[in-house]
Amino acid sequence: MKLFEFQPKLFSCLRAYDKATFMSDLMAGIIVGIVALPLAIAFGIASGVTPEKGIITAIIAGLLISVFGGSKVQIGGPTGAFIVIVFGIIQDYGMNGLIIATFMAGIFLILMGVLRVGTIIKYIPYPIIVGFTSGIALTIFTTQIKDLFGLQIAEVPADFVSKWIAYFQHMGSINLWPLLIGIGSILIIVYTPKICKKLPGSLLAIIIMTVVALLLRNYAGITTIETIGDRFTINPNVPTPEVPKITWAVFTELMSPAFVIAMLGAIESLLSAAVADGVIGDKHDSNQELVGQGIANMACSLFGGIPATGAIARTMTNINNGGRTPVAGIVHALVLLLIYFFLMPLAKYIPMSCLAGILVVVSYNMSEWRSFKAILKNPKSDITVLLVTFFLTVIFDLTVAIEVGLLIACLLFMRRMSETTKVSVEKDAIDLNADSDVPYNTENLTIPDGVEVYEINGPYFFGVANRFEEVMNDVGKQPAVRIIRMRKVPFIDSTGVHNLTNLCNKCLKKNIQIVLSGVNGKVLEVLCKSGFNELIGNENICSHITIALDRAKTIVMDKEKQ
Repeated sequence: MKLFEFQPKLFSCLRAYDKATFMSDLMAGIIVGIVALPLAIAFGIASGVTPEKGIITAIIAGLLISVFGGSKVQIGGPTGAFIVIVFGIIQDYGMNGLIIATFMAGIFLILMGVLRVGTIIKYIPYPIIVGFTSGIALTIFTTQIKDLFGLQIAEVPADFVSKWIAYFQHMGSINLWPLLIGIGSILIIVYTPKICKKLPGSLLAIIIMTVVALLLRNYAGITTIETIGDRFTINPNVPTPEVPKITWAVFTELMSPAFVIAMLGAIESLLSAAVADGVIGDKHDSNQELVGQGIANMACSLFGGIPATGAIARTMTNINNGGRTPVAGIVHALVLLLIYFFLMPLAKYIPMSCLAGILVVVSYNMSEWRSFKAILKNPKSDITVLLVTFFLTVIFDLTVAIEVGLLIACLLFMRRMSETTKVSVEKDAIDLNADSDVPYNTENLTIPDGVEVYEINGPYFFGVANRFEEVMNDVGKQPAVRIIRMRKVPFIDSTGVHNLTNLCNKCLKKNIQIVLSGVNGKVLEVLCKSGFNELIGNENICSHITIALDRAKTIVMDKEKQ
């Protein structure tokens, strides 16, 4: 396996960097920084932390993912996908637990990249991704109902069902003004791109609705519109970095949530990078991207931030505004840093229902309801994975959903793989038309008495040996030699070797000799390393079927003489 090479995209991009590219990256970075501001605040608050934590995460992650990542245009930061898992970790383990879990997730991501797992993660089944993405979207929408409608609920329950029960019980306490602010924010975000695609709708919604809320409070005496300042104390200072103390007990306790953060971050970042590749015609380095994501998450945890990953919406904004190198991502982080230092105190005037409106739009865009609907027309196995992942995400939590979803997908994959492997038996003659393991042209070969020929077509792993025994039992007679043609076996795993060895031992006990035919080089190497060649003898491993049949004839003749 090729070793990992630390080669961030930034380094290669700077070799041929020029002024025109810088100006393009500069404009894109400024626009993306402005777009990222309201989202960072909204994601921070929705995750259960203060608004400045969301911006700090966007600054640090945005900078380090661009510097150390494997994509030219990836923009990193907090995303909606993490809201559910972060909120749950804070409830279960507190803020310190989240910091440690994020730090551990960063380590896991770096290990994934170094071990070159990035190429594997891209093949996670699509129904799983749609299932938990749609589940997260519905959960985010659910968490925003209180602020969107201005409901008077002292403490919102944690689980999905209890939340909706509480909402229906308190529908009589709907506050019209926050609801109008929220609906207004949604309409601004939806219709702004139709008027001007360059204007960030979420930022425009925050500016307009904040001004409206201030005017209503100061000139109309309406004080029922809750703002960020009513709920949080804004502190624009940069926190002092602290390395989290990780004991073995804490490590084992937070292993599961840290793994989920790492997996979710890896999946979302690589999906975002893959989408970006299709637009700019480039190819990202998935393993380098995971290392960059890991470094960013470790650094975010040191400053008390929340988990971060590649953000598809911000990445596309970067591309659409001319960003073509990681410099745009660096500029975006610097813009957020300037906003944090000089404009952060103004954030206290932003209405909570406006942020709720922004997150309602985010949840709709995340829902992938069209993909969800399309998968429901697919085979039952895909539908099962989709619905199980979706309902586990909504009813329980993302940790359970990802773990169970991956388990189900693995089981279904193994079932499909075992179904693709076929075991057939040749009884009287072998049709050699188009046989790749026959060195000369001939139409057929006669199978001598006392010889059975079996063929495996597909990977040889667990389950195949049992099928062998079933096929052999159906034949109904005990031969002197069994030839196993393996010309169409692309690989064999340790379980397959173990099962094949057991099968051969059973045959040898019955005085039946096993002869292999057409084994490819890789499979033969695995068999020899396990000592299988010593079990049946090297002379009984033949390069093609004609030699195998000649060998079988010799064995039959020798047994008849005994």
